[in-house]
Amino acid sequence: MELRNLGRSGIRVGPLAFGGNVFGWTADEATSFRLLDAFVDAGLNLIDTADCYSSWAPGNKGGESETILGNWLKRSGKRGKVVVATKVGWEMPGRVQRKDLSAAWIREEVEHSLRRLQIDVIDLYQSHHDDLETPQEETLAAHAELIKAGKVRAIGASNFSAERFASALKLSEQGLPRYETMQPRFNLADRSQYEGALEDLCRREEIGVISYSSLASGFLTGKYRGEADLSKSARGGGMKARLNPAGLKVLDALDRVAKAHGSSPTTVALAWLIARPGLTAPIASATSLEQLEDQVAAIRLTLAADEIKLLDEAGR
Repeated sequence: MELRNLGRSGIRVGPLAFGGNVFGWTADEATSFRLLDAFVDAGLNLIDTADCYSSWAPGNKGGESETILGNWLKRSGKRGKVVVATKVGWEMPGRVQRKDLSAAWIREEVEHSLRRLQIDVIDLYQSHHDDLETPQEETLAAHAELIKAGKVRAIGASNFSAERFASALKLSEQGLPRYETMQPRFNLADRSQYEGALEDLCRREEIGVISYSSLASGFLTGKYRGEADLSKSARGGGMKARLNPAGLKVLDALDRVAKAHGSSPTTVALAWLIARPGLTAPIASATSLEQLEDQVAAIRLTLAADEIKLLDEAGR
């Protein structure tokens, strides 16, 4: 298995990450356990979650994903085989009503995450969203405390603009810890958040990039081709806006490349991300072993230069 660096942290991960946002939402605990076992058995190791997952599901309040992952870690005995990445800073119903990276909230919430995950140290602790109300010095100093205390190995960021991420990296030159990873929304159909200044910055500073929404919430799997397909999943309602000429052009390109390889649009969409220079590991979520098999196949698919060009142009 090819291993890639998470920035300069010294942590190495496989070229595909499992997205834990489905745990406690569209995947119950038993299903989640089967998926996690299969993911690790495939030789992969990076599992991404967040304290707020899956607070949006009816009856949930946040922490469900971490709890399921923690139960699996304890029951499976596979803690030493995985890199656990979680996040802090998103709204939590009934607990914090804004995107909060204050030192007080980070100190409080890391303890909840450690308890739910049933581990002593979080491998990658990410600032889930920029917080314009809290000085970046305060946020990074709080992370420094956690690293010094041995509760966190490395830190990362998500959903930061290039300008704000650059200013955070600048502070690391003054003795504060450095964000070693960036988690942007990036896929074949959604490219504006990462392409350009943020991508250039990440490559220049050797930042590990773990993109989320790698399959555009399922659109790039090809299962949504018309309005009749929108009821196929819990995310289907959000696909209507993608059923336009631009979106269908992307699906057509994926179909063409997939047919040439006897593969699937899912596998090709992830292989396109894996092949992108500077991108460490796209995150993908699965709710069945069949979906996971399609995703894992991407680590074995090598796209030709003309195929990458075709996909690039279709999604631009």
